[in-house]
Amino acid sequence: MKILKYLLVFVPISIVGEFMHFSPTVMFVLAALAIIPLAGIMGEATEEIAFYSGPRIGGFLNATFGNATELIIAFFALKAGLFDVVKASLAGSVIGNTLMVLGLSMLVGGMKFKTQKFNKQSIEVSSSMLLFAVIGLTIPAIFTYTVPSELLNTRYEGLSIIVGVVMFAIYLMSLYFSFYTHKDIYAVKHEDGGTAKWSLKKAIMVLVGATVLIAIESEFFISAVEPMTQTVGLSEFFVGIILVPLIGNAAEHSTAVVMAHKNKMDVAVEIAIGSSLQIILFVTPVLIFLSLLFTPMSIMFNMFELVALIVCVLIANRVASDGESNWLEGVQLLAVYLIMAVCFFVL
Repeated sequence: MKILKYLLVFVPISIVGEFMHFSPTVMFVLAALAIIPLAGIMGEATEEIAFYSGPRIGGFLNATFGNATELIIAFFALKAGLFDVVKASLAGSVIGNTLMVLGLSMLVGGMKFKTQKFNKQSIEVSSSMLLFAVIGLTIPAIFTYTVPSELLNTRYEGLSIIVGVVMFAIYLMSLYFSFYTHKDIYAVKHEDGGTAKWSLKKAIMVLVGATVLIAIESEFFISAVEPMTQTVGLSEFFVGIILVPLIGNAAEHSTAVVMAHKNKMDVAVEIAIGSSLQIILFVTPVLIFLSLLFTPMSIMFNMFELVALIVCVLIANRVASDGESNWLEGVQLLAVYLIMAVCFFVL
């Protein structure tokens, strides 16, 4: 976190750059470097508020703000009509969390501890829910690819809205499940004590301030995507599926790795899988609903995105099924992510 805070210097630099009309490529880099520490500060403020609100409301806040940075970036991409970037970022977040973050956590933790154990019961619930969520997210696209085109209505937005409503309803039910009816399964999450470092007023003010600055930087970031991709030669698809998730979730990713290094593998695994769940069950429906304010967005992923999503979730389920991890499993997950990233790069 201390290293990330040094990057805050890029917030004023990027604002100056916007007024001085720096090149899109430079603005893309400056905005990205500014968003990373702001996302970390937002997460820290949310954790501080949780000390005052208690574990239940705190858990809801973490679920809500855990992917707020990416939600804000996706909103501005949505507003700009960059639907491919939005959908690619959603798929990329799930792929990055279940392969890169989980893999790096297992590798770093496994280099210090021969075998690391985690709460098998709670992770099984989360990984099973993730498998359901990905299946629900991909069924509409699989349907359109398999049914003859002459039998299809060309408007998919209505189908996307229905899927979004179902996903959001499941999200609310999962919160009720984890914080009320089956909270004993997740008891390990609340074992850590500690006291608040900030006052509640300060935590709220920091959260609001970080959110506003992230919104500003996200607009700079998205405005630079199209001209930057044309200049550098990257595809908008690669930016969405690899770069946006890395930038939006950098602080959260670093937290997972640090927790694994401290032998708190429960936390690391839950960050990786739980963040993916939030993306599918919360962020995706919200973006579908927000798109109604502009141009309705369908959630029809391309074939390679579909295969990548299903494969990475099946792998995550397999790795989490035994309740323990080692460095070799981490290497294997990272290898799969690297192969996918290279494939996305050459598309």
